[in-house]
Amino acid sequence: MKLVPLYDRVVVKMTEAEETTKSGIVLASSAKEKPQVAEVIAVGSGEPHDGKNPVAVKVKVGDKVIVSKYAGTEVKIGEDEFVVVNMGDILALVK
Repeated sequence: MKLVPLYDRVVVKMTEAEETTKSGIVLASSAKEKPQVAEVIAVGSGEPHDGKNPVAVKVKVGDKVIVSKYAGTEVKIGEDEFVVVNMGDILALVK
């Protein structure tokens, strides 16, 4: 199955959260923060929802991005987990 986002939506796959701190302390799974860095998997066309102003989709497949902490809708397909976010929920590119 393939996800094809509509409008200004972007499908991302979140990266794994760090399991150890810089000082070497291993974190319990409940202590880990939700990751905010993700890889772009698919990009919508940028068509407007209201039919008026198109949205400039400024990311492409393969880009690493930072997403708002609680943004998007989580989707699980098989063993893979994805998040569908609006373009406005992408805060920055990671280079």
